[in-house]
Amino acid sequence: MGKYFGTDGFRGEANKDLTVEHAFKIGRYLGWFYGKDHKAKVVIGKDTRRSSYMFESALCAGLTASGADAYLLHVTTTPSVSYVARADDFDCGIMISASHNPYHDNGIKLLNGEGEKMDDTVLDGIEAYLDSGEELPYATLDAIGRTVDYAAGRNRYIGYLISLATRSYKGKKVGLDCANGSTWMMAKSVFDALGADTFVINNHPDGLNINVDCGSTHIEHLQKYVLDNGLDVGFAFDGDADRCLAVDEKGNVVNGDHILYVCAKYMQERGIFGSSKVVTTIMSNMGLYKALDALGIGYEKTAVGDKYVAENMRQNGHLIGGEQSGHIIFGRLANTGDGILTAIKVMEAMCETKQPLSVLASGMKMYPQKLKNVVVTDKDETLNCEEVKAAVKQVEAELGENGRVVLRKSGTEPLLRVMVEATSDDLCEEKVDYIIDAM
Repeated sequence: MGKYFGTDGFRGEANKDLTVEHAFKIGRYLGWFYGKDHKAKVVIGKDTRRSSYMFESALCAGLTASGADAYLLHVTTTPSVSYVARADDFDCGIMISASHNPYHDNGIKLLNGEGEKMDDTVLDGIEAYLDSGEELPYATLDAIGRTVDYAAGRNRYIGYLISLATRSYKGKKVGLDCANGSTWMMAKSVFDALGADTFVINNHPDGLNINVDCGSTHIEHLQKYVLDNGLDVGFAFDGDADRCLAVDEKGNVVNGDHILYVCAKYMQERGIFGSSKVVTTIMSNMGLYKALDALGIGYEKTAVGDKYVAENMRQNGHLIGGEQSGHIIFGRLANTGDGILTAIKVMEAMCETKQPLSVLASGMKMYPQKLKNVVVTDKDETLNCEEVKAAVKQVEAELGENGRVVLRKSGTEPLLRVMVEATSDDLCEEKVDYIIDAM
């Protein structure tokens, strides 16, 4: 974790933590770095925040000043930038978004030429440049870069998504909550093309309403919408659509852990899962692991962050991985979490098995979970404190196979996160507080 770039890019309040100058200099560095031996090509997408247009202009100015060509997808999703970077041979991709954060925040996510999270060595170089005061050479004459309208790349990505569906959705009533974000036009286009009766909410972005009481962070509205309209299923996206949560026909939330279970089970039943494992983070619910154990499906656990899930999948060739929050990665189809793709894969399981989502997800039971954040002066010192370690050990012994403890450091704040899973909410609360008392 660097000074500016975390696991999901450089993020902060627009023009306070993340400024136009930062964006300009990031563009300058990327144009220079990738343009050392050829004319660099960089593809850029953005979400619907008011500040995204400002940052797009600043990045383009920096890139072209260093001699790179900037190709603009305009308002689009993070996974579309990943797809286009990989498919169209770009040096790297940039997505301007703060994902599920409120409109006044924004972020710059960097992807390499394979559409994966940017290599740490490049991020380290950018951070050093941001703080150094060093001046990079400017391009001159015909070496100055240009900006190119590349909406065609976004349209090709939509075509790719449509091509992945195994059958028509005719007769299926599908609800979509677009969070007033990146999918506000795209998601309906995909589901309409596949024949669904598509019902859409929160698809009127105004630059200030992204994620406001909508989308995957406020899924209760989609739950009500599905029930009120008698829909077969609903899908809720976040601001940049790299995550997706679902709602079954009964109005129940189907989170990322449920989706991992549904899709892994479906692939196993179809004989395409083989010896692959489901890649999760340490924050996935214990109910997922017990359900996978019952199916004989293996799993691996990584640090928190879809970046680490993707790295594990890539290194080991696993087919599916993700987080409870709805970042789901399908290894042979994408290099990053993709909300619309996730919805398509859930629809595939429903259509091919001819079963409603409530039945498909019923084999996994969520364990109650409690997470509390504790402000500390020294995270490592507290983690290594004998009293704290003893408290954790005692709770683990008392819970046995019917619970677990996760104690981890925040990557960006002076916090320790204490999470307990157990058989009841009261027991979770009791055990979390016991560990906090030891701190």
